[in-house]
Amino acid sequence: MDRPLRRDARRNRDALVAAAREVLAERGIEAPLEAVAKRAGVAIGTLYRHFPERGDLIDTLLEEKVSAWAGLARRSLEAGDAWEGLVRFLEETCDLQARDRAFTELVCLSHLDERSEVNGLVARLVDRAQRAGALRGDVGPIDLAYFMMAVSRVAEADPGGWRRHFRLMLDALRPRPHQEPVGA
Repeated sequence: MDRPLRRDARRNRDALVAAAREVLAERGIEAPLEAVAKRAGVAIGTLYRHFPERGDLIDTLLEEKVSAWAGLARRSLEAGDAWEGLVRFLEETCDLQARDRAFTELVCLSHLDERSEVNGLVARLVDRAQRAGALRGDVGPIDLAYFMMAVSRVAEADPGGWRRHFRLMLDALRPRPHQEPVGA
């Protein structure tokens, strides 16, 4: 039976998660755990007491990041304009990727899980934009995954220049004048 953590143990765990967010955003999910412990102001043994394996800490961050990402997708679905909702989702995701290497790496992992809530939401964003005639009919959710991966690579090479590449890629997603919307 899990007992609640003592106040000092809870404080240490919270500090470790906050430090991991920062260090992994800067250096990726393979960042040394010693750097996480140092940033949290605790010994490495304290880190391992709370997170016996690297995967335990990564899972904590993955759950947090994917939950926030799913929230972004849900808010994007609520946009009055289907294209603007899709663009908001893509742009905010790409912005997160440009600022957070761990998010980029974890997002790529979540695309591999077809049962992922985010994948279902992205499929709905695609369908909605296609039905509105705003998105090419031959674009699928996996194309958007590759779109985001490509932009993340540009952001690695040129942190300030990814937005130009993003806009160029958006143009490629728009339907050509002779294409019919899906379901028309």
